[in-house]
Amino acid sequence: MKPRVGVIGLGLMGAPMAANFIKAGFPVAVWNRTAEKSQKFAKLGATVAQSPAELAAQVEILLTIVSDPPALEEVLWGKGALGALKGGSVLIDSSTVSPALARRVAKACTERSVGFLDAPVTGGTWGAEKGELIFMVGGEKDVFERVRPALEAVGKRFFLLGPNGAGQTVKLAMNLILALEVEALAEGLELVTRAGVEGEKLIEVLQSSMGRAPVLDVKAPVILKRDFAPSFPLRLMHKDIRLAMELAKENGLELPAGAAAYKAYSSVKSSAKSDVDYAAIASYWKRN
Repeated sequence: MKPRVGVIGLGLMGAPMAANFIKAGFPVAVWNRTAEKSQKFAKLGATVAQSPAELAAQVEILLTIVSDPPALEEVLWGKGALGALKGGSVLIDSSTVSPALARRVAKACTERSVGFLDAPVTGGTWGAEKGELIFMVGGEKDVFERVRPALEAVGKRFFLLGPNGAGQTVKLAMNLILALEVEALAEGLELVTRAGVEGEKLIEVLQSSMGRAPVLDVKAPVILKRDFAPSFPLRLMHKDIRLAMELAKENGLELPAGAAAYKAYSSVKSSAKSDVDYAAIASYWKRN
């Protein structure tokens, strides 16, 4: 019999993950801060919990995927999910938060005989919908192996990177690199177009050069079309850059490119009139 899985957070990533758990035959319970997002899962056969604590009390595996550290703290401590978990259950946090918070959650789980993995994901909404996410996992191997059959319903590759906090550390570094890549792409496109060359020409050359990167396939068309509907919202990337910069400071490390990127993304975020994709960094020059 498959373990009962709970999903807290039904946003761009959490909703398709919950749907894929259901498709794979797992009994599923869900909770979301905005209650109406939960209702479609009731039609798919999921149980809709009235609170995080109620959900946590009825599952063997709880997956949280919420927007930021305060949201995770509110769900786990403020709304009681952590205290309601049964001994022997496993908490998997796929949010992107600080390594320090991941270790704090791990300690609290150990005190309750609950397994814990910090397991942020990458792969975009399309990867979530296809069940092909990539997991960056921090935690004990035996805990990971216990939940791997469930995670295989939503992911295709799993990297066990070290103790708790390692998953979040790698995720922050990776997102910092992605933020820098897309900002560099936006700067290059702005440079060639201001100089009178079509942006498509730059992309054509990049795709045949050492400068080619998979992110170009996704973000170059978005920038060229100026269609910034959020696949990965800028507000979340901004948060992730901030967390990466805080981690660097904790480790006595200066990140000059990261600091410049954070300033640029902050500028675009402050002027955005709606929830936009982080590729909207390309709109930076509209105000200068």
